[in-house]
Amino acid sequence: MSTTTDPAPGEASGPAQRTTAVAVPPAGTGESAPGYRPGRTLPFRVEALRQLKRRRTLVMGAVLSALPFILVAAFAIGGTPDGNAERGPTLMQTATESGANFAATCLFVSAGFLLVVPVALFCGDTVASEASWSSLRYLLAAPVPRARLLWSKLAVALAFSAAAMVLLPLVALAVGTAAYGWGPLQLPTGGGIGAGDAAGRLLIATGYVFVSQLVTAGLAFWLSVKTDAPLGAVGGAVGLTIVGNVLDAVTALGDWRDVLPAHWQFAWIDALQPELDWGGMAQGAAVSVTYAVVLTALAFRAFSRKDIVS
Repeated sequence: MSTTTDPAPGEASGPAQRTTAVAVPPAGTGESAPGYRPGRTLPFRVEALRQLKRRRTLVMGAVLSALPFILVAAFAIGGTPDGNAERGPTLMQTATESGANFAATCLFVSAGFLLVVPVALFCGDTVASEASWSSLRYLLAAPVPRARLLWSKLAVALAFSAAAMVLLPLVALAVGTAAYGWGPLQLPTGGGIGAGDAAGRLLIATGYVFVSQLVTAGLAFWLSVKTDAPLGAVGGAVGLTIVGNVLDAVTALGDWRDVLPAHWQFAWIDALQPELDWGGMAQGAAVSVTYAVVLTALAFRAFSRKDIVS
């Protein structure tokens, strides 16, 4: 808004005698620059492209894609493992029966540790890496609201984590079908699931594996907010996940193990039974989501109060 002063009596009017006063909104009124919308800062697409072009994303995708080829080579050299008389039949025994069996086996051997790594990497590296590059303060000065920055980065991290969960069994199903043919999912205890139903069961199992990893995602994201060292956030999340697996192996804890996310990490095997059982997966999902919500809330609370100096 501008105002123009009238010339005094006896003075000629003209450009030299005109002065313009610009009205400046007082500090604290909350007005922002024209066209600025906080909700449109740091769009999902922009952040996703930034993360997709990073070397660690490409390396992780290559590692997950290579695992099925490595297992096919291992089975070709050493043959399919025999069953363990003490532990009973396992998915590993039926790995070469069909492409569906091979995909289930790849999921089984990687769910305990290998699939933890990409989740911890994508969620733990996202904020801490910006701080280590001294670019976090410039993002906030853009200005990107703190909550908006965290939501954008968390959404992209979870999307890449989900992609990693889908990539491994998808490649394994294709490689296994090429190597062993397309057929029903043969169960170690006998019987089988039709090829059409087996694909749906594998999808359910993959979805549950992703939900079970939300604990690692929340933990890594919280550590990423608390530290400026990406390796510390990623390593801390992986290390604490391993500690949880160790504690679950301590049978002396009894029912206390039910509150450990690691106790339910293989509940997805119930989806690969003749009769689909949701009981274990429902309990495991409830435990995982509860931990993830608490850890994510702690991350937002810590970031909202943190002094950004890097």
